[in-house]
Amino acid sequence: AAPFRCIYRPLWRVITGSGRLTVGMRNISFTENHFSATNHKTASVGSPWTLHGAVCLQRLPVISQDRNPIEEEFSGLMQQMELERSLLSDHELRLLEDAARMSRKQEEDYDSDEEEDYGDKEIVTAQDLEDAWEQKLKQFHPAQRSNGDKLDVSSSERCLADSLVLLIKQDVGSQKVWLLPQVQWKAGETLRQTAERALAHLPADVKATFLGNAPCGFYKYKYPKDIQKEGSVGAKVFFFKAVMCSPNHLPLEKNSFAWVKKDELKDFLTPEYLKQVNRFIMSL
Repeated sequence: AAPFRCIYRPLWRVITGSGRLTVGMRNISFTENHFSATNHKTASVGSPWTLHGAVCLQRLPVISQDRNPIEEEFSGLMQQMELERSLLSDHELRLLEDAARMSRKQEEDYDSDEEEDYGDKEIVTAQDLEDAWEQKLKQFHPAQRSNGDKLDVSSSERCLADSLVLLIKQDVGSQKVWLLPQVQWKAGETLRQTAERALAHLPADVKATFLGNAPCGFYKYKYPKDIQKEGSVGAKVFFFKAVMCSPNHLPLEKNSFAWVKKDELKDFLTPEYLKQVNRFIMSL
């Protein structure tokens, strides 16, 4: 702040080492030049950290969770209350009307002229409709609620009632570690674009929706000493959330990709990495 304070007081005079009086403005010029040179030198030195953009890709639940005994009992109670308080539907009223008409046909004083109201149309009773619906119901086969929940972690169709997170195995030095998909940032792109590029590098065509432009998490780690480059000691990773939109099965290479639940992350991620990831991953 001193150089700027002197600019507004150009009449100050200072005593040099030789005892000669000099105008403070000339000293100010020297200070500003020195200040600019220092800034230029600082800007030329790159950051020792490389930036990465990572994507937390989640596959949301496909089916509902199994109900526990209390939920089952409460559901039955609500259905019974709804049945007792409900009125007859149009279909139920039609059933009663058809039953009454069939009963009148069996009476001795039945007047066949009543059928003239229907003309030559074929009469389809409510019971006929129920029989047809029953046949269609027998042809319906619901999808399985369980599909290899614990066998193939490379399949996105496991644990259909839970939310899954995609992990990939990457080389860090001489080790292979499980991480969220990430790539190094390139000049000229935003961090979200870097995360989108990490998603595009997957071998399968993944359609996903990113949730916002701001990172949802951050993690910093140092490279192993055997791969530390001059001026680069580690990486800073910025995480972005995305939700998978494509309903089709995504075949990924086994032992290199994994779809895991939140409580399974501890079996794949390192403790420090897991600590940061758990802050923004929710079990939906």
